[in-house]
Amino acid sequence: MLGERTAPLSGNAGARLVSFDALTGEEIDAWHALRAGNPALDSPYFHPGFAAAVHASGRPVSVVVVRGGGGAVSALLPGHREGRRLRPVGWPGADLQGPVLAPDMKLDPADLLVDGVREFEFDHLLPQGPGFDPWIIANQPSPYLDTTGGLDGYLARASRTGKDNMGQARRRAAKAERTYGSVRFAADVVDDAMLARVIELKRAQYAATGSRDYFRQPDRIGLMHRLLHTRDPAFAGILSTLHVVDHLVAAHFGIRSDHVLHWWFPVYDHGYAQLSPGWLLLRELVAATPGFGVYRIDLGRGDDEYKRRAKTGEILVSQGILTRSSTRRMLRRARYTTINAAKASPAGPVLRQMARRLRGAGLSALTGPTGE
Repeated sequence: MLGERTAPLSGNAGARLVSFDALTGEEIDAWHALRAGNPALDSPYFHPGFAAAVHASGRPVSVVVVRGGGGAVSALLPGHREGRRLRPVGWPGADLQGPVLAPDMKLDPADLLVDGVREFEFDHLLPQGPGFDPWIIANQPSPYLDTTGGLDGYLARASRTGKDNMGQARRRAAKAERTYGSVRFAADVVDDAMLARVIELKRAQYAATGSRDYFRQPDRIGLMHRLLHTRDPAFAGILSTLHVVDHLVAAHFGIRSDHVLHWWFPVYDHGYAQLSPGWLLLRELVAATPGFGVYRIDLGRGDDEYKRRAKTGEILVSQGILTRSSTRRMLRRARYTTINAAKASPAGPVLRQMARRLRGAGLSALTGPTGE
């Protein structure tokens, strides 16, 4: 069983690491209250419903609970304990990470290392202030679409390339109607067979591109289906589909909390590539957002061309490792440098092979579920 630490920590009353299902009602209520009071945490990844779904799917979730001087919960950090390491809840499919806390809280990151946890590894950490700077290895943009006002509102804010691609999507949809027949979009489909088809297409994409297969672990497939059937108004899985006549040409499965939809697993049929079905789907989804109260679509970290074209803004997310060991921090930085050199080198098969070995050894958490 996990122990409990009660010694004072940087002005806090104490911290402990507990299983998600051992959290008290008071601690869950504090989670909701802290998140509601911090606009930076509006992503569905910070909703306790996400941690609950991951835990229920069979992958245990532990939570660092930090209490302030008065005994009230002041911060929570959900994750997966792997020996002495803690990784963010949902890793490696968590596109935004970090502790749940009030926006003005001065947290010493070392307070999160409790009950035998020696390090917290992250690859999509939200900006946390200068306290985390010593442990950050690199920053990358995480783009988003401001969809306030639906498609018209988005187009008023989009870049020229974003507008051009949305205009082309409209024309291609009209061409598809003339050439093939009806084009049908559904914004929120609860259909296990359809989700299974999306996962099948995504796995084929991983195989074709040589990316790591996020769904190689059965619990992650179970998580998708559990999220699909989560219908809480404040947190839900969202499956959107685009058909040409009766053929599925594009789909997306993501998660939503309140006004934010996270773009997570998009797929399309390469047989219809000439229609740019991904853009057709994204255009329809942007147009549909007012219908389910969404006014931001987070695209997740990555420099994909469509993200650069479609975005209306971006935030920076960080990669690194929180540890008291300077040696571990130095080794982590060296691994990051090696892997990035392998990715950037057009004629570096030896480096790329080394990067694959590093990933296989569980030493790299630098890529998301799509291998970005």
